Amino acid sequence: MGDVNESAVKRKLGISNWRNLSKDKVLKFAAAMPDMATEVRLKLIDQFPAFKDLGKADIDAVAEAHKSTLAANENSQNHFYKASQDQRDALQADLGRDDLSWAQREALHDRLDENVRRVDDKDSQNKQFLGAGMKVMAAAGAAALGLSVVFVGGKLVGASEDGSEDAQ
Repeated sequence: MGDVNESAVKRKLGISNWRNLSKDKVLKFAAAMPDMATEVRLKLIDQFPAFKDLGKADIDAVAEAHKSTLAANENSQNHFYKASQDQRDALQADLGRDDLSWAQREALHDRLDENVRRVDDKDSQNKQFLGAGMKVMAAAGAAALGLSVVFVGGKLVGASEDGSEDAQ
């Protein structure tokens, strides 16, 4: 299991040196850690102290994108609800006219009902959208936590196999 050396890991990741370890290669790096020799694992971890910062930067980027998406969604929702309210106001004003036949009033009521249904549908769609966004945020958080566990776990396993730390 511990037969992979530093050169093999770099080849597997497609990099010539550790400065070229990009964000997209971090997952490959983390996945390869169990196959690395203990001394290689420790050496690589020491060469990549910003691992935690990289994960945090990714989470921050996802959170900022999510925040921006929520703001755009809220703006869109507000425009829709304003337009729907304007239509309802106009229909109400038309219903207040005395010169309408029963059929015309019924048609206006049908349009009001349709408007309310569209608002209800839009609200349901928005709740689904927000729920999906929360799932993305939760997945990003779980991924960051998982990478942290792999990183710390790899460091602890390497240290205990090396005998350099006492196991508690």
